[in-house]
Amino acid sequence: MEETIFSKILRGEIPCHEVYRDEHVLAFLDIQPIAHGHTLVIPVEPAATLDRLSDASAAAIGSVLPRISRAVLKATGTKDFNVLQNNGAPAHQTVFHVHFHIIPKPNAEEGLGMGGWPAKDIDHAEGAALAAQMRAYLAED
Repeated sequence: MEETIFSKILRGEIPCHEVYRDEHVLAFLDIQPIAHGHTLVIPVEPAATLDRLSDASAAAIGSVLPRISRAVLKATGTKDFNVLQNNGAPAHQTVFHVHFHIIPKPNAEEGLGMGGWPAKDIDHAEGAALAAQMRAYLAED
């Protein structure tokens, strides 16, 4: 995996405002927040995208993400928030180390904005075939 700013933060070469750390996970304040309290949660394990992350690191993040979210909400006095995780440049990933954004949403103007959700109706025959294919891949994994 290529060197990233998160690699340097994990090694202590770049300081951060640490929120949480254990042997598998580091959480820290984003230095370019889109809302007060915007926090990043990253695995210690280097992996560019979520599909490349080990089950152990994914489980470690999953077990602390709710706790960190609660701390962000209490510290900011916010009750609404987004959790965002992007994979690949076309999906708006800019740092190629898995990371989750916890972004407080104090009101309609602040926090993560969504320009719309391009939803379509599912084709149920295609959906059944796709779900079967995914189950087969999961059985192999």
